[in-house]
Amino acid sequence: MRLEILGVEGIGEITAGDDVAALLVTALATAGERLRPGDVVVVSSKVISKAEGRTLAADSRDGAVDAETVRVVAERTTPRGTTRIVQARSGPVLAAAGVDASNVAPGTVLLLPADPDASARRLRAGLAAAAGLAAIGVIVSDTAGRPWRDGQVDLAIGAAGVRVSDDLRGGTDPYGNLLEVTVRALADEVAAAADLAKGKLDGVPAAVVRGLGGLVTAEDGPGAAALLRTPDADWFALGHVEAVRTALGAPPGTPGVPPPPALPDGAEGRMRRAVAVALAAPDPFGGAPGTIEILPADAANPGQAVVAASPPPRRAGIDARMAALELGATVQRIVTACWAEGLAVRRVGPEADGSVRIVVAPA
Repeated sequence: MRLEILGVEGIGEITAGDDVAALLVTALATAGERLRPGDVVVVSSKVISKAEGRTLAADSRDGAVDAETVRVVAERTTPRGTTRIVQARSGPVLAAAGVDASNVAPGTVLLLPADPDASARRLRAGLAAAAGLAAIGVIVSDTAGRPWRDGQVDLAIGAAGVRVSDDLRGGTDPYGNLLEVTVRALADEVAAAADLAKGKLDGVPAAVVRGLGGLVTAEDGPGAAALLRTPDADWFALGHVEAVRTALGAPPGTPGVPPPPALPDGAEGRMRRAVAVALAAPDPFGGAPGTIEILPADAANPGQAVVAASPPPRRAGIDARMAALELGATVQRIVTACWAEGLAVRRVGPEADGSVRIVVAPA
């Protein structure tokens, strides 16, 4: 197989109502090129969003991110504010719901296309009319990070007329081994390849990938939405800190529980967040959490933090065993939240007065 990737230059700044298909065909003609049967046209989502009028007046993108968020996957604080990985209303999981404040006029932000697959279908129809051929595919791409890997790649958030995946399960390799899990994300691979020609800073928002005629289909097909994991198959529905907090009853957005910072901080800061989680979560026994006190740092043990937890005050009908149980539940919530913060935990006690000390240090 031989592939050719052509960056489409000369499209210019896109405004609401622009005919992207006509602009692409004209830019190709100016460069002495034209679309051919079997070509796949990959267009950055930003171009589609601008043409569809998805620009929003805003001094910051925070409000737009909140409005475009279906659920929070993970969040971290940074010197510039809070960064969230969320599922966007348009479907994919992206940083800041795909809301973009770059390459737009000051005082505005840009939202993702409301329905990227529908946008891809409209663009495909427009290209077919403008170029006088139907056997082409369209991918709307955006940039995203990935679990386990540094850096970002472009992936398909919308697609039309392209096989988006190649399910190899049930086949055998040259040695006769059964393939049981391999499903290639073809649309994502094409989007990433096209980005090598588009770049991020070169003003080339589209590319034509040539040589993949076997992936182009007569029908629009299911679109890139077919690549989204269903909730029951999503192993990464929450970040590890968010998963633990949610299990403890303090999911993202719980008042008084700040997100952790993007850059790890010291033991005391992590301990304070763990205590906040434990106290914000509902007590499983419906009792009082006891007295929780973060002790001053011990100069002899730098890098450690200590919490003293004392049983709740005696109440009518509550004996010492129930008080100890209530304190134990609080202590265990703190310990669990500390684990999510990357702290190694050592418990000391209980003392004669029933109190417990929790000593932590970065793992």
